[in-house]
Formats: sequence, C-alpha cells, structure tokens
Amino acid sequence: MNYWLMKSEPDTFSIDDLQQRPDKTEIWDGVRNYQVRNMLRDAMKAGDLAFFYHSSCKVPGIVGVMKIVKPGYIDNSAFDPTSKYYDPKNKQKNPSWYCVDVKFVKKLKRTISLNELKTNPALNQMQLLKKGNRLSIMPINSIEWQIILDME
Repeated sequence: MNYWLMKSEPDTFSIDDLQQRPDKTEIWDGVRNYQVRNMLRDAMKAGDLAFFYHSSCKVPGIVGVMKIVKPGYIDNSAFDPTSKYYDPKNKQKNPSWYCVDVKFVKKLKRTISLNELKTNPALNQMQLLKKGNRLSIMPINSIEWQIILDME
C-alpha cells in the first residue's frame, strides 16, 4: 500500500464536500502538472490511503483521510470546452491528463496544521515541508503516515 497527501483549496472542494458526495466518493480531477499526472497515472492504486490537505486557507493542514478507490484513468474534463480544466492541447489518442477516484474515510478530530507539521522533528524530511515544494499530490512514507496519525 502507498500513502499520499492530496491538496485542495477548501473553497473549491473540501473534506466536508467529499463526505457529502453520493457514496462519499468523488473524482479527483483537474490536475495539470506532469509530475503529479505521472503519480496519478502510474503510482496510485486502489486501496492506497491519502491525507486530505486544505491549502490556500487561513490554517492550511491535514483535515482527513480518504482512500483511492479507482486507480489512474483519463481525465475527461481536459476534453470538455465547458470545463474549467479544459486543455485544448490534450489529444484523445495520447491524453495528457489523468485522475483517480477517492472515497471519504474519516475527518480528523482537528486540523493538523502546516505549522504543527513543520515543528515536528520526525517529519523534517517530509516532501510537503521541503522548500519550494508546491505539488498538489505527493507521496508520504509509512513512518510519516503513522507519525501524523498519532498527532491527532
């Protein structure tokens, strides 16, 4: 099993939005970064777990846990001219963009803030905390995963 951290701006899509979806499941689409696309397409598998991270908000941090329920597949929003994720360069024969389906597992009792993550010396190698890292999805190793769960 792999572990991930997946960022979303709560004004766009929050942990509460995921919890309210039918079957508590939603497509994680709209990713337009090639490095992240490769993770979606090649590395994320059904059964993997991910932290739901609220970004670009007053208190950014980890707010919940979700499960990957459908591994990487073509993100059709890139073909839809009415979608905010439309990419006119995307081609049906060689699609550029992928997505996964996620399912709500749980909301944390409290937000584990970015500042709190930064002050935990056991997490100093975590990709999220490395200078200049702005990826919307990143891997988490099993030790980091457990340390963060224990912080709740």
